[in-house]
Amino acid sequence: MKTEGASSSERAGILAREFARRAADHDRHATFPFENFEALKNAGLLGLTVPVEYGGRGAGLLETCEVLGAIASGDASTALVLAMQYLMHATIARSPTWPPHIREMVARDAVEQGGLINALRVEPELGTPARGGMPATTAEQVADGWRVSGHKIYSTGIPILSWLMVWAKTAEAEPRVGMFLVPAKTAGVRIVETWDHLGMRASGSHDVIFERALISHDYAVDVREPSAWAVRDDVQAAWYTIAIAALYNGVARAARDWLVTYLTERTPTALGAPLATLPRFQEAVGEIDGRLLTNRVLIESAALRTDNGSPPPATESGLIKMTVTTNAIAAVERAVELIGNPGLSRANQIERHLRDVLCSRIHTPQNDSILLAAGRAAFKAHDERGERP
Repeated sequence: MKTEGASSSERAGILAREFARRAADHDRHATFPFENFEALKNAGLLGLTVPVEYGGRGAGLLETCEVLGAIASGDASTALVLAMQYLMHATIARSPTWPPHIREMVARDAVEQGGLINALRVEPELGTPARGGMPATTAEQVADGWRVSGHKIYSTGIPILSWLMVWAKTAEAEPRVGMFLVPAKTAGVRIVETWDHLGMRASGSHDVIFERALISHDYAVDVREPSAWAVRDDVQAAWYTIAIAALYNGVARAARDWLVTYLTERTPTALGAPLATLPRFQEAVGEIDGRLLTNRVLIESAALRTDNGSPPPATESGLIKMTVTTNAIAAVERAVELIGNPGLSRANQIERHLRDVLCSRIHTPQNDSILLAAGRAAFKAHDERGERP
């Protein structure tokens, strides 16, 4: 497939059409789309957020959102794994703690070999660390490195990952917490194929068991006192919320496009004309387009602010993610409501879009956490200003 000379978003759009042709089969059988990542590698898109000095594009948040939205319109599961790749490399590029030689090794692996990376944070007992608590996964320092032991769930992309950023605590009297880089092929790393969810079925988000997996000393890439992780980072918050919002907005756009085609082609015998000629359906599509326009403006504005060095406050980024994903869900639900039974038939891709877009509700940060943080920030700002009724 020719993508030479095309922009990153144009290449993503070309690939998305290819991915869409096999998305239903991967979704139905919950199989991992390895071929999609080979295509992404060949198109030079796996290193999008890798710094230029390591051979990547060094893309900003806006360009990243454009690519993720395009890929998600073809296959949301592929876009989710790709989003984690982009977010990890954007984070690594900004991190002051990563040893330079480790940073370069992982970055060049992405560009030259197509190596993928993701953070493994969630655990059966802990849940998501975004809500607090210490991980049960431990890293014990030994003579020749660290021994990592624990159980991670929802390990998105694990069938293809080369590098695992494992959230763990040190086995010390006063534990530190942080990220330990574990090569996926390390002895003592075991995948348990548990992923069988309603949406994002092809994302390969299985469990991973670590049984005293040995890594070198310098693979403890970002380990801090627990309190140090509470410091707010507006840039990172923007990347992690806006990029994910763009992904789910891409799913909603695909559902909208499918709906328009369906309404244009569907001609009931009693009507003698396409459904698209009826004001009821025209108004509904206008409603959907209004939601998606709102989403686009919010995503582009926040991404541009971030790229220009003035990211939104973390609370605002969270509210943008909530607004965009709420609109995306409402848009797809409205489309399904409009057409009735065909919208829930597995013969039509829109039912997959519905299942996938619903995953945005449980994607960190979740709405209750977003609203709580925003409310607390509002009252804090009020108290700091000393305002009185």
